[in-house]
Amino acid sequence: MPPLPEAPTPLETPPLREAAALRQAPPLLEAKGLYAGYGETRVLHGIDFAVEQGGVTALLGANGAGKTTTLRAICGMLRRSGEIRLGGERIDTAATEDIVRRGVGHVPDGRGTFLELTVEENLRLGAYTRPTQEARADIQRMFDYFPRLAQRLRQQAGTLSGGEQQMLAIARALVLRPRLLLLDEPSFGLAPLIVAEIFVILRRIRADEGVSMLLVEQNASLALDFADHAYLLETGRIVVAGPAEAIRRDEAVRRSYLGY
Repeated sequence: MPPLPEAPTPLETPPLREAAALRQAPPLLEAKGLYAGYGETRVLHGIDFAVEQGGVTALLGANGAGKTTTLRAICGMLRRSGEIRLGGERIDTAATEDIVRRGVGHVPDGRGTFLELTVEENLRLGAYTRPTQEARADIQRMFDYFPRLAQRLRQQAGTLSGGEQQMLAIARALVLRPRLLLLDEPSFGLAPLIVAEIFVILRRIRADEGVSMLLVEQNASLALDFADHAYLLETGRIVVAGPAEAIRRDEAVRRSYLGY
């Protein structure tokens, strides 16, 4: 009888090989020594952070800590210095429109929808860099995540509820087919039930689309439950960094910095 083949080692099984490869992959987004500010006022003071491929990273901190400034710096919307890499390529000298074309979608604070345009017109604007047929298919695909938008297609964005406007802002960013989605306070001003609905949808999007996310969120408990990794900003400097679960379990960090 011929000898039986040796059993594969754990890392030789396909699912574990894939997981190991993902862990060893370089970050999708990496910033080193990032400074940014407005005019002569410096807000960020040389921060380092990363977003893993397919991962969710949360930026936490009080108002004025530099969270929104960080997202704007990534997008090239303000004066900055330091190194920012997307997929290994530097983008810290690129213009905002080039950064968008390279696969960064931004859902800004205040949602940033065009209130006088319809839902459909907002979505078409979001897909302006895409081939027409692909854009149409992706807009239809957004209605699987946000069926309310399909029901409001011809409605002016300014007449939507706050939750519907947030859904529209997320959908408009997603029709770009981004590799990285920047989310600035997606729960702000929304009722708890709507917030829960939006985060359920974001989990689906992460699973289905494989898009990485950098989340700015005042609701620290919600953010830490959603994210894999987290950074805590205080006056433009990172004071705590680590796995989201570890930070969520650290009572001293929660009491000192997160207020719960």
